[in-house]
Amino acid sequence: MTLSEPVTVFILAVLQGIAEFLPISSSGHLVVVGHLLGSTGGPGLNVVLHFGTLLAIVFYYWPQIIAMLRSDRRVIPLLIAGTIPAGCVGLWLKKGTIGGKNYAWILDDPLLAGFMLVFTGYMLLLLTRLKGGEQPYQKMGFAKAILVGCAQAIALLPGISRSGSTIVAATALGLERQSAATWSFLLAIPAIGAAMALECYDLYTGESTIETPTHLLVMGVVVSAMVGWMSLSLMVRLLDKGRLHWFAYWLIPFGLGVVVWRLHLMVQAYINS
Repeated sequence: MTLSEPVTVFILAVLQGIAEFLPISSSGHLVVVGHLLGSTGGPGLNVVLHFGTLLAIVFYYWPQIIAMLRSDRRVIPLLIAGTIPAGCVGLWLKKGTIGGKNYAWILDDPLLAGFMLVFTGYMLLLLTRLKGGEQPYQKMGFAKAILVGCAQAIALLPGISRSGSTIVAATALGLERQSAATWSFLLAIPAIGAAMALECYDLYTGESTIETPTHLLVMGVVVSAMVGWMSLSLMVRLLDKGRLHWFAYWLIPFGLGVVVWRLHLMVQAYINS
């Protein structure tokens, strides 16, 4: 399927805004939809779409961010510690090799995304069995911050929800549910910011290029930010009501459908070879 570039950018921006915050994995959906549309938008578009959702987090959690800078400064080193695992794994996936082989293809593999979408669905069902604790994120220790950061690092795989994995991990470690959600999205600020910085560096050094026109990039920022803010508001309300497991009923059949689709294409390619 090939659509006009403005329509493709709009669809990807809406999808980024929805899936970045709802526990359905933005990376997984962008990989799958990108392959269906014949375009994932390129690195330049990915940077601005993530910038849009970063703006949504900053606007929504502005009071918590101000408090962190003024009185809750202990949270800042916790955020840094929690970001380290995802930073290390992200650099390896993008730049590293094992045995001379580069594994960056993992980030754009629809079949892997399909399996991980199913995994995310079962992870959300697990959340219904977790009662959580009463600890606020301001009182957690470095060990818990790093463990939640490890959950965020695992979510670099396409199909694993970053918000879902970090909220499940934080809840399992004894944080109060809303505090777990707040920590999850505060943790996204340095993670998304670092990913954007890395993409911008690649653009600066010429390792990647921006092919999307400037006016479409601006549209992508605005759309992803607006949709992201609404999705974030919905996510917080659903978590408060204990209904995040609803998304499992989309993720599991959708993921299985993606797996069947990709395996069918692989079998066809093998038969025709």
